[in-house]
Amino acid sequence: MNRCIAVLAMVLLIICVGLMPASASGPRELHVAAASDLRFALEEIARLFEGQQGVPVRLTFGSSGQLAAQIEQGAPFDVFFAANEGFVHALAGKGRVDRKSVQLYAIGRIVLWVRNDSPLDVSKGLSVLRDERIRFVSIANPQHAPYGQAAVQALQTSGLLIQVQPRLVLGENVSQALQYVQTGNAEIGIAALSLAVAPTIRSQGRYQIVPAYLHRPIRQAVGVTTSAAWPDLARRFVRAVNGPAGRAVMRAYGFTLPGEGL
Repeated sequence: MNRCIAVLAMVLLIICVGLMPASASGPRELHVAAASDLRFALEEIARLFEGQQGVPVRLTFGSSGQLAAQIEQGAPFDVFFAANEGFVHALAGKGRVDRKSVQLYAIGRIVLWVRNDSPLDVSKGLSVLRDERIRFVSIANPQHAPYGQAAVQALQTSGLLIQVQPRLVLGENVSQALQYVQTGNAEIGIAALSLAVAPTIRSQGRYQIVPAYLHRPIRQAVGVTTSAAWPDLARRFVRAVNGPAGRAVMRAYGFTLPGEGL
């Protein structure tokens, strides 16, 4: 009888272990939402982090505004890297991001970008947009993409917005705005420096940095969500981005870093 009870207890234990969620034994994956300008930089940092922590990092890129809306609606992200600090602070005010975790991680820059086969001279700066050969100028949608907002501000400050506006085509994010030029759907675009200097893109085109005084600083901030499945791991990832190795990667992609001119 005792033996039967022991066997039954063992069977029940095996069943319970089998039903136990995999997450109960430890982190299985870190979910990171990030602005599109971070695509190449964060991919490098994520690979370093995975090697150190042994936990896969799933990166989801998009416009900051769209990602913020998803997080507000309960999307299961652990960390949010926005291209505009306002989105992170707004989520913190709504209880979706841990206010204590919010911090700046970079300031971004915008550039004019054309393909290598383009006859346009981007060294002229924004004045090149007056060229009559330009049918379409691509930028990120300023309604929800900080890099698009910076592009509009630069055009407005330069007195070019009214002239250029009829030719603007809007990408959902700054990465898509660059893709429009890569594919020939626009002759020139205003994109992120961090994308223009990426090895796979650098070989395809030419760029000219837009002077910073023409637009408000693109202050980029990060925060750990209050719904994070692994908040400690999320904070470690943020520290990795702002640590020596992460800062070296971010610097290589043209970002200005905390303590270096912010």
